Amino acid sequence: MAFSADELRVLRRALAIALHPMPLSDEDVQDCLRLAGSVDEAVGEAGRLRAFLLADLARYRNALPGSAAGYLELLQDALAAGYDPRPDDLAALRALRGGPLAAALLERCQVLAERSVRARLAGRSAGAAAPGPRSRLLALPGGRTAAREPDRPRTPAAPAKPQKPGERPMPKPSEVFPPRRRPAPPPSEERAAG
Repeated sequence: MAFSADELRVLRRALAIALHPMPLSDEDVQDCLRLAGSVDEAVGEAGRLRAFLLADLARYRNALPGSAAGYLELLQDALAAGYDPRPDDLAALRALRGGPLAAALLERCQVLAERSVRARLAGRSAGAAAPGPRSRLLALPGGRTAAREPDRPRTPAAPAKPQKPGERPMPKPSEVFPPRRRPAPPPSEERAAG
């Protein structure tokens, strides 16, 4: 990400204010808000560009072996942008490893994939506590808190809010996100002609 000279001036001023708090003028506040908007826009654009690159990579991978040159070039770009190779990429590279570029990319992707798997496993093991004696769940009836507290009469659950006339009920996830439909394959006549 590159900043213009004006954006750098605003960023420098914002950092100085963060280190040594002082009252801000309205102009300084507006400059900081504009800079934050520009950074948000750049981050969003980077996300859209990454999504486009990955979709393009998948298209080229699905068209292999005819698109080998384009696929290898796009894969190099994706790896440079921090892409973790997927099993599909490794399988495609194994099929193309007869070429020197594909063989080199296969080695690089295997190292990156192994590193990614190890990082995920380390994250899981670091996030999980060391196994110890199992304790009862506190949130469920009969847990440790229930043993400490005397039995109290349970109050019935609050009834659901009555729906106002004309108010729509909360939609189900399947209504909001309908299942994806795969596009129909083109007619075989067009394939033969193309």
